[in-house]
Amino acid sequence: MDRTAKLSALFVAIAALAAAPCLAQGASAPRETSLPITKVVLFSSGVGYFEHRGPVTGDSVVSLPFALGEVDDALKSLVVTDGTGDQAASPSVSYPSQESLDRALKGFRVDLSGSPRVADLLARLRGAEITVDMPDSVTGRIVSVEARQALDSGLSRPFVVLLTKSGLASISLEDAQAIRFSDKGIGEDFDRALSLILGARDDRRRNLDVRLPGAGSRQATIGYVIAAPVWKATYRLDLAPDKPQFQGWAIVDNPSGLDWKGVALSLVSGRPVSFIQNLYAPLFLDRPTLPLSIAGIAAARSFDSGFAGADDAELALADSAGPSASAARKEMAPSAPAPSRAMAPSSLAYAPQPPSSPLGSAAALQTTQVGKAGDQFQFTVKKPVSLDRGRSAMLPLVAGDISAERVSIYSSGQVHPMLGAKLSNTTGIRLPAGPIVVFDGGVYAGDALLDFFPEKDSRLVVFGEDLGVTTDVSSSSSQETVGVTISKGAMIFSRRVTVSKTYAFKNAGASAKKIVVEHAITPGAELFEPKSSDEKTDSVYRFSLALPAASEAKLVVKERSPRRESVTLGSLRPDAFLSYSSSQEIPQNVRDALKKAIELRKKLEDAQRNLADTQARKEALAVDQSRYRDNLDSVGRDSTQGQQYLKRLMDAETAIDQTMTKITEAQKAAQDAQKAYEAYLDGLSL
Repeated sequence: MDRTAKLSALFVAIAALAAAPCLAQGASAPRETSLPITKVVLFSSGVGYFEHRGPVTGDSVVSLPFALGEVDDALKSLVVTDGTGDQAASPSVSYPSQESLDRALKGFRVDLSGSPRVADLLARLRGAEITVDMPDSVTGRIVSVEARQALDSGLSRPFVVLLTKSGLASISLEDAQAIRFSDKGIGEDFDRALSLILGARDDRRRNLDVRLPGAGSRQATIGYVIAAPVWKATYRLDLAPDKPQFQGWAIVDNPSGLDWKGVALSLVSGRPVSFIQNLYAPLFLDRPTLPLSIAGIAAARSFDSGFAGADDAELALADSAGPSASAARKEMAPSAPAPSRAMAPSSLAYAPQPPSSPLGSAAALQTTQVGKAGDQFQFTVKKPVSLDRGRSAMLPLVAGDISAERVSIYSSGQVHPMLGAKLSNTTGIRLPAGPIVVFDGGVYAGDALLDFFPEKDSRLVVFGEDLGVTTDVSSSSSQETVGVTISKGAMIFSRRVTVSKTYAFKNAGASAKKIVVEHAITPGAELFEPKSSDEKTDSVYRFSLALPAASEAKLVVKERSPRRESVTLGSLRPDAFLSYSSSQEIPQNVRDALKKAIELRKKLEDAQRNLADTQARKEALAVDQSRYRDNLDSVGRDSTQGQQYLKRLMDAETAIDQTMTKITEAQKAAQDAQKAYEAYLDGLSL
């Protein structure tokens, strides 16, 4: 055997002997048990509940494989039920940490990080006691591991130096047949490290080991919720003239790494809250580093000069500095960590889920039972389902008669209405959303979409265009005044606007049609004609209209909405006043009030016109006076013509004085008329 083979064999011997202390306790080691998947519940929200159930005996361990991305969900939702009922014998779960392999290996007493050779491994265990068989056994503590050059071949050979009872002994590792550790703890760590290396071969999967301590044989259940493909619903509808038929299928997938063998499969429709939380990765928090509380050396100080006779307030302020500083130091000091408490022994033991209660009649169902799952709806396949990993299947969901009425549906903007049907959910179950393939007497007619369909509800579906029916839409509007009020100088008109829309349909076919018209609701308006609609949604009214064969039909829809218009009376022009005072849409008492306002407005305008005329007269007199003065300066005061100009100048001065008096009177009259007009308008309330 060459030197490399000898060292490899030696390493195997070390591993086998290291595991020996653990294997010696085989009587108490838990028994590895496999629990098959017996129940699968798939949710329309993208998760699935998987349940393993089966008999276990004694102290058992069930290893559950998960993809790396599923571990967080499994840790969040794992439910374990042990049939012993013994509160002292509680389950526990262990799994490999997400730390790096080298970091985890360095945490053992035997450091196998970096794929060490036997010589390197023993060098890392300096001080440990070992026994080397060659075949004589030598026991001692490792002093060092050395490389020596062989005299015959010149090659480097590893030697281990041991401190034995008789002194130092140098042993060639190539001559050693087996190495045993005296410390059982080292052997146990060796075994754990090797197991960790073995488990890390597949970085994409992790095993959760569920230990079920106990005695005797009993039933155990393990359940968890992880991500799963959304199950899909798809339907078929045959609009047969005598009795429409309805059929639903569910499409399920098994992308897991486990086969489903005779599992109880349930499909849940709903929209629960679901999220992922990082529970698998170790979480380390940064903590502040604070100086040690050591007395040390007193700091040097110098003192400033103080004031004599400090008052009590200053002394109280000085005294308060000490406790505040002390409180600040207490706030900065790290609080003592709370004592860690292990998980209560029974924290993973849960009672099994109660069975779903049936809801409604299931006479029309072929292969599923129906019930409530909280506020969601659950379909349970009657017969066990088998589905290999990586496979998908389509399972019957519901089948039977359904209430369906043929209609043509018109929505805004269409030239032709859509072929459709009004479905009433008489199946007794809630139907999840999905596509519908529509047949007409066994012949494909089109595809339709169905939203979530509660039991006893009605829905419209469309699957084609009704080319035999054409549509023409026209609209008009009118306005009427329903009330006029005057308050605080404003006239408010309350009007009612009526918008009329006429839908005209022409049927060129040989069979009668039922038209469902969707009329968009006008915000703030009320339906006036017809008095009520057949159906109403948040955005449309629905009206039904019979359309005989080869004929025409009309539907008129009227909506009324209120409108308010405010007019400030003080800003109205005279012609606007006259128009409103003679309008027949305004009540007589309001027209009479407007006529009086017109009279006051006329008095104000007359007063303003008189003031303007008087001011113009005064300006004309001032122009004449200026002309007389200029002429007087030209001819002189003593001349006959000068005497005439002087007389005219004096007469103009007298006229100006009289005109100024009239202007003052006219200004007061205009102000009084303005006040009377404004006071009337402000005080008018009708």
